[in-house]
Amino acid sequence: MSAAEPVVSALLSPNGRLSLEARVEALLFVAEEPPTVLQLARALEVPPEAVEAALQALQERLQDRGLRLQRNGDRVQLVTAPEAAEDVRRFLGLATGPRLSTAALETLAIIAYRQPIPRAEIEAIRGVNCEGVLRTLLARGLIEEVGRGEGPGRPIRYGTTFLFLQQFGLSELSQLPPLDGEAPAAAGSS
Repeated sequence: MSAAEPVVSALLSPNGRLSLEARVEALLFVAEEPPTVLQLARALEVPPEAVEAALQALQERLQDRGLRLQRNGDRVQLVTAPEAAEDVRRFLGLATGPRLSTAALETLAIIAYRQPIPRAEIEAIRGVNCEGVLRTLLARGLIEEVGRGEGPGRPIRYGTTFLFLQQFGLSELSQLPPLDGEAPAAAGSS
């Protein structure tokens, strides 16, 4: 039995009449928080590799639909397509919120590309105190605390959130444009 056989078997062995892809989609639809691939695999009683294959198939199927699959690290969720944002906003009667300041956008970009990053490094790059801007970004749900650094005081390290990806129309951090020949941070907040 090859290593790929359990994955293929899980994809082809439907639970009832649903494919694994449809079962994954159903769990993502009802999940209150973005689950990890391992959580999905445990719930579906299949190998994580099978869930990854189902997620890939689901992502391809949703490409021209009103929903998208969005990943942040090992977590995954269903979101509306960025192209439908204005229609959704109008349908729900939502007003567009206040725009981010230049300082907030600069800080957010630093976090997106360098995450996880402590405040001291952000301030060293920007050259100014960022406490107020970080509070604003945290309050808007665009960044979150993703851990603590080593060293004196164990500084808080910041990373972007799923809301950041949604607001900027990204499915995952790897879609950030390259910065001076660098690849964007592969690790995201979990």
